Amino acid sequence: MKLSNILFVHGAWANASAWHKVLPLVEPLKLELTSVQLSLTSLAADAQALRRAIELAEGPTLLVGHSYGGAVMTEGGCDDKIVALLYVAGFAPDAGESAASLGAGGPPTKLPGELKADSHGFLKLTRSGVARAFAQDLPDEEQKLVFATQGPISAAALSGPITSPAWKRKPSWYLRTTQDQAIHPDLQRMMAERMQAAETDVSSSHVAMLSRPEAVADLIMQIVRQDPQHKTATAPRSN
Repeated sequence: MKLSNILFVHGAWANASAWHKVLPLVEPLKLELTSVQLSLTSLAADAQALRRAIELAEGPTLLVGHSYGGAVMTEGGCDDKIVALLYVAGFAPDAGESAASLGAGGPPTKLPGELKADSHGFLKLTRSGVARAFAQDLPDEEQKLVFATQGPISAAALSGPITSPAWKRKPSWYLRTTQDQAIHPDLQRMMAERMQAAETDVSSSHVAMLSRPEAVADLIMQIVRQDPQHKTATAPRSN
């Protein structure tokens, strides 16, 4: 089945512009590209924002989700239009799990100690957290931009449980970021293997779409150029 659209889903401490380096690299595919803006207020609200974007998409669609955006597309990606899922260092919870419960159950990372909560339960990433735990392989000027433009996320959104995981119905791919200090690479591998996703490794921080956009784009192009409904899992490779 030929794809018509790609929907990109950003993660926590980000916004729809997080994919700005990847979008031009996949333009040669001549598909309709949409980066979905999430509220980061609750998993239910963000899954509904994704469903609205899916409703507006015409034809078969690939979902690409980063970090918390992986949980969003896990919850909101069961529509018949969705042909395949690509998790970019993304959370892939099972029913009853959440991004927060997966993170808490995995190996420790530097991220939790770099979050500040306000009185409304929203979490902001510290400047040192951007440099140490989130985007350590970006130049300083880009790290400053990531910090300044981040979208704080509600702790309730991270704790929102999945009801019906899309990855149990859709072929899935996983791009594992091996230098990640936000979602541990071992946890990423567990999620990928549990989904029976085709897994690819990239030497990157958590924000591969910013530090290694060519690797993200290359994988997207590989998926689009084959028939996603007849995926064969491949052995992990390094980029």
